[in-house]
Formats: sequence, C-alpha cells, structure tokens
Amino acid sequence: MTVLTVLPRVTGDQRRAHLVRRHLLAPSVREKTAEAVAQALIGLHATDPATVFLAAAARMHAPTAAGIDHSLYHAPAGAPALERIRCMRRTMFVVPAGLAPAVRSATVRDPHRHRAETLIHLHQTLGWDAHRYQAVEQAAVAAIEARGRATAAQLAVDVPDLREQIVTFPGKSYESRQRAGTPVLGVLAAEGRIRRDRPAGSWTSAQFHWAPARPLPEIPGPQAKATLARHYLSAFGPVTVDDLKWWTGWNLTDTRKALAGTGARAVELDEGTGYLLPEDLDTTPADPEPAAALLPSLDPTPMGWRHRDWYLDPGHTNALFDRNGNIGPTIWWNGRIIGAWAQHPDGHINHHLLTDPGAEARAAVETQISRLTAFLDGTRITPCYRTPLERQLTTHP
Repeated sequence: MTVLTVLPRVTGDQRRAHLVRRHLLAPSVREKTAEAVAQALIGLHATDPATVFLAAAARMHAPTAAGIDHSLYHAPAGAPALERIRCMRRTMFVVPAGLAPAVRSATVRDPHRHRAETLIHLHQTLGWDAHRYQAVEQAAVAAIEARGRATAAQLAVDVPDLREQIVTFPGKSYESRQRAGTPVLGVLAAEGRIRRDRPAGSWTSAQFHWAPARPLPEIPGPQAKATLARHYLSAFGPVTVDDLKWWTGWNLTDTRKALAGTGARAVELDEGTGYLLPEDLDTTPADPEPAAALLPSLDPTPMGWRHRDWYLDPGHTNALFDRNGNIGPTIWWNGRIIGAWAQHPDGHINHHLLTDPGAEARAAVETQISRLTAFLDGTRITPCYRTPLERQLTTHP
C-alpha cells in the first residue's frame, strides 16, 4: 500500500506576509542602521552604488545618506561592518562583514579565472605577455599601498601602463574603448588583493577609490554553501530549488547539497515544492500591517526569487525589467509590486500604478514619496540599468 505524504501548504498570502516583515517593508519592522538592513536581507545589490543607499533608506526608521555612508566606510578600528564584494552570480553586493567570508567562499568558484581571460585579451590587443602583466599588477598594488587609497585616474598617473587603450567587443554595435587599468584592477579585486573603498564623488558615484584589501578567511566550500543557503531560507523562504539555484548562481548538484545541509522541510507552494527552515514551518505570520514601499532598481527583494508570480503580475514584467532581467524602481503594497517610480530631471518623483490598490494604498504611497524626497534632499539619481516604464516616468511632466 502506497502512503501519500501531504505537504504543508504555504499560500501566496502567507508568503507576502512573511516578505513584508522579513524584508522590513512595514513601518513597525524598519531598522535603525544599514548594517541591520543588510543583515536581514543577506546583502544589498551594489552594481549601482545608489541602490545600496536607497535600499537601506527604504527600510530604516530615520535614514540619512551620512548615516549609511558611516556604516559603509567609518566603522571603529578601520573595520567597517559592511563589505563590498563580487559574489552571487558575479554581481557586486554589500554584505555584513561577519557573513562575507561564507558568501565569498560559497559563490566565487575560481577567483583566478578572470586572470587568464584578461591576460589573453591584453596579449591580443596590446601585446602584453605574462611577465609584463604581472609587473603592471605589482606596480598597481604598490601604488595603492603607497597612497592608502587611489582612484583609477590617480593610479594611471603612477603606473603609465594602466593608461593604454584597449578595444572591447570589436566590430560590434556596442564596441568601446577603455583603459587597460579597468580589467587589471578588476582582476585584482576579484582575487581579493584590493577592494573598492568610498566613491570618488557623491554617494551616487560609480567611480570608487581602490584600497588595500582586508583578507577574508577561507571557509570550506560545502560548509560555506550550507551557511549561505540557510541565511537565504531565513530571509527569503519558502523558496524553490530553482530560486536558490538562480539566486546563488550554483549548479543544480551544489544547490541540492546545500539545501540538504540546512535541514529544510518541504512545503507545497503554488509553483510546486518549496522549502522552509524547520523553525519557520509552524510559524503563521499575522495579517500584515498596511505596508507601502518605494524600492530602487536592483533592490534585493524583487531580485530575490526566480519565480515571482506570487508578488508580481507576469503581465507587468516587460514594463519593469530591462532585456537582461534587471528590475527598475518599484512600488510595493502589502508584499506585491503595484507600480513604478522614477525621478524627473527637475528632481520630483513621478510614479505610475499598474493596478488600482485602493485609497488607503494610494495615500500610503504618497507618504513614501514624500519620505524618499526628503531623503534625497536634492540629489539626482538615474539607475544604471534603464527599464521601459522608468524611462517614461523620467520624461513625463
């Protein structure tokens, strides 16, 4: 006789209630510091520097750019509470310093792989051999150590080889030229020999200073993957195997092993089998308090799952994402995406609701627009990845 196992069911309403509280989207669960926000979400996407500030500010009680900057660059004893590293899916994140070793060990499969690719490209374009490449690297590291921190432009003065021009994507419509310093410094950062320090300009600037690295201890791969998977389940669960695989960039075998290492329990979701940590299995979230939020492009919440139908109407995907799967600024209500926002060139925030959420939600959204306007305090932001609806809103009166 076959015994059928009936899995506990987690509904979309329950998932959205979990999301509102765990992702700090309701006023009562906001945090005081950017470190606490990053801890709750595992990390903040940092490909676009402004995202770090805007994602943290949306989840803090009384955010200021200066306060977030302090968390990033001014912690006691020269050891910031947050680390900026390339990790999940080869993407830049700002992660809690205590979690950074596990994140790096779990997601960086071969820190030296980019060295070989870069050397081949520089040999083909500039004729550099391995000896010259190594000499330029050593000179760049020495220059950074001598200055304490330096911009790429300053390093190009100290190490003239970094100024040499190379062509990227030759013959393509998007062909461009860049300095040799761009890939050389990128490899040094990927290998953990140097790190990105504070921006050269304002908090929206993509031009960073380079500084000597703070070495991160190595953690055995299986242990690191299980640690990261457990943190992901705690922040984003319930999740599917596909969600975890997509979010981390792991292969299917590593994903299943890491998931097994968490002791996660299976549950039934609308899209199939999902997984929760045992301590969350019997936790039924209370009805979420009314929660509106304006989240930036590449925010970790909308970018946190492979399957999104439970918080995003599939019909709205093309308006909110670019062709490479990067999401633009979004408006949330009670755990769902209901619209988008963008900053007009004159500074005011435009928004568009993709569905009518009702009078209470509309009033709450207006409150969040005022809150974001106060935080920006005249600063102008433009996402590094533009989406169709965001572009429209920037040109709308």
